[in-house]
Amino acid sequence: MFVGGLVLLVAGANALVRGASKLALAFGISPLVVGLTIVAFGTSAPEVAVSVGAVLDGRTDIAIGNVVGSNIFNVLFILGASALITPLVVNIQLIRQEVPIMLGASLLLLALGFDGKLSLLDGALLFALLVAYTVFLVVQSRRETQAARDEYAAEVKPAAPGAWDDKLVAQLLLIGGGLAALVVGSELLVDAAVSFAKAMGVSDLVIGLTIVAAGTSMPEVATSITAALKGERDIAVGNVVGSNTFNILGCLGLSGLVSGNHGLVMAPSLLAFDMWVMIAVALACLPVFISGREIARWEGGLFLGGYAAYVAYLILAAQQHDALPVFSGAMLSFVLPLVAITLVATFVRSRSSPPPQP
Repeated sequence: MFVGGLVLLVAGANALVRGASKLALAFGISPLVVGLTIVAFGTSAPEVAVSVGAVLDGRTDIAIGNVVGSNIFNVLFILGASALITPLVVNIQLIRQEVPIMLGASLLLLALGFDGKLSLLDGALLFALLVAYTVFLVVQSRRETQAARDEYAAEVKPAAPGAWDDKLVAQLLLIGGGLAALVVGSELLVDAAVSFAKAMGVSDLVIGLTIVAAGTSMPEVATSITAALKGERDIAVGNVVGSNTFNILGCLGLSGLVSGNHGLVMAPSLLAFDMWVMIAVALACLPVFISGREIARWEGGLFLGGYAAYVAYLILAAQQHDALPVFSGAMLSFVLPLVAITLVATFVRSRSSPPPQP
């Protein structure tokens, strides 16, 4: 069920993006705007489908855990793996604008959840901010350089004349089929996640933070790693940062709206630990990105190691393993301070050297 649901989610997202992109281009919308909106948001379609589906099934822990876990996975695992393939050059706009927006969205989510739940009004606020952010990106795209326009035009191509997806009917079928696959895939994935939780003796929240989060992030994995292999290193980074912002504003915004008056109850452990990890990961992007405006291979390895440690902690805590106190003590007293000192030293040293040319 999990594998089948995952296949349907990825296939549905691809079909939805393809159909919507071709339709938008046919109506004269520029490739740049399509890339900033439809393609960027389409990679987060599985997270939306699973989170909304989980809320409708009464599994709010999976809905929230999916978003928080996906954001942690996106930065630590996807950027880490991509940077190991090739050092990733970071566009200055990401440092000045997109990362602060991602961090701001993370802090806003924490502030909204301090009362223990995400209410209907909270969901409406998040979704309204997503609409405003999208409008801002579209308006800003008019000032983009020709190089940026050419880059998106190469990524988002109109249907070739005479091709099967050149017809309006085919484009609408792609959109409808993609949405249907997302709905069915999310049902299968949520049901499988609940079965996993029962079989492993852990909570829905832990399954949402790990297995479901990694599964729904497969489109981002494919997009970023493929971009890194092709040498399109700024797309690899931008895809992750944009998806994280959309996950909070879009996924949880829609989930809050469909939750009705009950809202989304946030587990105390989520507010006490996982939300802070998500914020710390977003905050760590700034010194890493600014240090020479690239993510070096050793920093990618550091990200991957951080994700492995996070998952190990979740598993040990869920099982109440005897090794948990030793593991936690080692992380808090040695590993985390060492990582922080390394990042600060790298940032300070990078100030005295010129950034690499993309």
